[in-house]
Order: sequence, then structure tokens, then C-alpha cells
Amino acid sequence: MATRCEPRFKLSRRLGVNIFGHPKAMNKATPQNSRAGKKLSNYGLQLLEKQKIKAYYGLFEKQFIRYIEKAKKSKEITGVALLKTLECRLDNLVYRIGFASSIRQARQIVTHGHILVNGKKVDIPSYGVKVEDVISLSEKQRNNQLFSANFLEIQGFSLPYIEQDHEQFSGKLLRLPNREEIPIEVNEILAIELYSK
Repeated sequence: MATRCEPRFKLSRRLGVNIFGHPKAMNKATPQNSRAGKKLSNYGLQLLEKQKIKAYYGLFEKQFIRYIEKAKKSKEITGVALLKTLECRLDNLVYRIGFASSIRQARQIVTHGHILVNGKKVDIPSYGVKVEDVISLSEKQRNNQLFSANFLEIQGFSLPYIEQDHEQFSGKLLRLPNREEIPIEVNEILAIELYSK
């Protein structure tokens, strides 16, 4: 399985946003090492926003294009439909709920078979979680200090569309998120425009 392995802080500085939420990620950010700090053409701005989305969700180009095509068929605004679909990926929700401290770690936890969806093991990071699905840590991994520390101490994001149950080591997708609730800094309209030519 292919994964994105570039240096995290360097990527954040280049894109001009703290993709990974680490407090030190932007410490060395300057206009010289960031595309966001330079004057860009319209195409450059569109490309930058696309790269931000791909970085936030750990996607490659082929995957991203598939999500774009799916979003175009939606009755919603294409950009909003895209972000809602990406937000409901299993690896992303494992991260949002708090089982992992990063999207990369969440992806690894899923592929190693430590995550259950409605009581059944799912090891596909791109699995589309549905409303009312319950995501939980496998019984065996609840004693793992790394996972339990992430979940009980960090406690992930506080988002209105996710319900956390710290006693059961689980989280539930209550509903699809609204655009303003999704915690990413991106202009998805520009990213969609790149594929509308």
C-alpha cells in the first residue's frame, strides 16, 4: 500500500498551513519557503488548494480524481460534496475521534486491523463510514498505551458531527458535517476549478 512519506513540517511550510496540527510545524515558515507567501497565478492558486486537500487527507492524485468525479455526480455543490466524502473516510474519522495523533498513524491503525466498524473489523483506510456507524478500537488494543493515551488524554477533535464514548473506546458519526464544521483551511472551490477546464 502506497503512503505519503514526505517530511511533515516541510510540507506544511510549503503549503502555508499547519496540515498536521503540530504546534512546531510552522516555526520555520517564511515567505521564501512557502508557496502561499508568493504571488501566484490563478492556476498556481488552484494547484495549491488541491495540494492542501490531498495533504490533509493523505491522498494521491488517482484517488483524488476518483473523489472529484464522485462529487460531481452529487446534488450538492461539488466542493462541499468532496469534503464531506473525504471527511467520512475511515482513516480520517479514526484521527478525528482521537485514536491516532495524525492521519498517517490513523491509516496505519486501520490497515493493521485494530479498528472495528459496527463490531466488524475493517482494514481499508478509504472505507466510507455511514451516518450512525460506530467506530471502535478492538478489545485487544484497548490496553495499548499509545492508543489509550491518544484517546483518553488527547481526546481528538471536539466536532458536533462526531460523538465520542470514552468508556467504550468508540465514536459515532452522528450526521454528515456542514462545510463550516470541517476543521481544514482550504478553498475547495479553487481546487474544483482546476478539474473543470
